[in-house]
Amino acid sequence: VVVAETGQGAYLNHVVVGDHRFLADEPRSVGGFDAGPSPYDLLAAALGACTSMTLRMYADRKQLPLDRVTVEVTHAKTHATDGSEAVDGGGPLIDHFQRRVKLEGDLDDEQRQSLLKIANRCPVHRTLEAGARIGTELSNQ
Repeated sequence: VVVAETGQGAYLNHVVVGDHRFLADEPRSVGGFDAGPSPYDLLAAALGACTSMTLRMYADRKQLPLDRVTVEVTHAKTHATDGSEAVDGGGPLIDHFQRRVKLEGDLDDEQRQSLLKIANRCPVHRTLEAGARIGTELSNQ
């Protein structure tokens, strides 16, 4: 993955992922052109795509009658703890991703619950929950 500013606008970036190319940007409300998904949109998309793909792999392996998966993901900053600090608007905030998984097909309740458990095992979900280390260095080029 290579990300570089386009030189057009404050935040517009050209993203190259292998043979794929697209734009990333910030919304107009924060000074962008809204010409592409924001970084948090991309992160939510990664979670949704990974969830869908994980469910498809599992359903195919178990020969479940899953016709289609749709995953809706929202992101918000929420208070890390409940209590007076949160009520007063203080306290630490954490990123909260909420998934809504729609399973289409002739599935019984047990199969649906099994698929819901598997959704929590997608690799991106596990990475986000566990946290990650990020190394940063300056390039000589």
